Amino acid sequence: MGLEISEREREGIRILDLNGRITAGEEATSFRAAVQRLQGNGPLSLILNLADVEYIDSTGLGAIVIASTSVRKGGGNVKLLNLNKRTVELLVMTKLATIFEIFSDETDAVNSFFPDRKIQTFDILHFVQQNKKD
Repeated sequence: MGLEISEREREGIRILDLNGRITAGEEATSFRAAVQRLQGNGPLSLILNLADVEYIDSTGLGAIVIASTSVRKGGGNVKLLNLNKRTVELLVMTKLATIFEIFSDETDAVNSFFPDRKIQTFDILHFVQQNKKD
């Protein structure tokens, strides 16, 4: 299965709903192209919804980091939403959890772009402890 990317907007925040795998080859290339296309209109506020991403390899992870770096250089920001256990573990192992804001609720992710709104941040320690029980 490849990578399907659908795009939507919520309160001026662009959301990419990703479905499938983000791996070396066509998947990582199409992901990077989607982010580059969105960047053409000035600073980009972007949420990557990874709820339906079953696997990310090192190239896919690199594509996410490169896209995030590019968006930040353009004055925008990228936040991650709905990561599965394996992806959270991958981000923790690579210490990338420290550079991304991670959310388990879309409303909180959107609200995080607005400084006057309350948000519930993602608690990695709690997530790991909960998943050890499973």
